[in-house]
Amino acid sequence: MKIAAVTFDVGGTLIEPWPSVGHVYAEVAARNGFDGISVEALNRQFARSWSTARSFNYTHAAWANIVDATFHGLSRSLPSQTFFPHLYRRFSEPDVWHIYEDVLPTLDQLASDGVKLGIISNWDDRLRPLLNALRVDKYFEVILVSCESGFTKPSPVMFNLAAEKLGLAPERVLHVGDNLEMDVRAAQAAGMKGLWLRRGKTLTSNGEIGSLKEIGSRILDKKE
Repeated sequence: MKIAAVTFDVGGTLIEPWPSVGHVYAEVAARNGFDGISVEALNRQFARSWSTARSFNYTHAAWANIVDATFHGLSRSLPSQTFFPHLYRRFSEPDVWHIYEDVLPTLDQLASDGVKLGIISNWDDRLRPLLNALRVDKYFEVILVSCESGFTKPSPVMFNLAAEKLGLAPERVLHVGDNLEMDVRAAQAAGMKGLWLRRGKTLTSNGEIGSLKEIGSRILDKKE
């Protein structure tokens, strides 16, 4: 059965923090009187905090805990007690996000080929305004956000809801994301096709792509 729609993860797939999480954290901290905090240390501690977070629910409180853990030992007081509200708002602003170079050409190509497009993302209520500010929301017929659905990936409910809103059987939808478990295997468990985006990595299987631009050829192949 041919592919009629492609859904995308957002963070790490369509956009990334710019220049990095650590740069933005350090910038906001400095504006609030916490100067000289190492960007590299912040990036390192954020990566550690994020990788060990379990059942993250994308609430304001959950983000405050991640930020506090990131700044642990680097600032004289916890961000949740000082500048966390400023930091939270900063990540709703488009200039701290970078759209990957392969995104817009891919979306343009798929849209011109008549492929329906959607988003399935674990995110909070900042996502829709952010996509609007980045001027990419216009591409997507369906935008499914975990904070609105009440479910988070890898729950199959997220993927089933997306297929339902697209008006398609799950097997006619391809989901693309940068996380093997949360995106690819979760989509496949819900009956969708899945592609694992691995920019800059050595690819080892047909289910992996190094650029979103490769999706077009996969879709055309499915239409034959």
